[in-house]
Amino acid sequence: MLEGAKSIGAGAATIALAGAAAGIGNAFSSSIHSVARNPSLAKQSFGYAILGFAPTEAIALFASTTASPTSFVLQ
Repeated sequence: MLEGAKSIGAGAATIALAGAAAGIGNAFSSSIHSVARNPSLAKQSFGYAILGFAPTEAIALFASTTASPTSFVLQ
């Protein structure tokens, strides 16, 4: 019973990785679209893209660090 609960918990924690991948893709897709519309703002747009990328990547790292101990350490 406990082994099944650990697997379910690790799987639920890794679902956040799919959301983070979609968020990163969305941030850089929007950046590419904005540079295509107004190339003179490319540097400013890249700064905004990095600001969108950082918290999204942090969510992915938090999900990974949550899933790893659940699956490997708690045996």
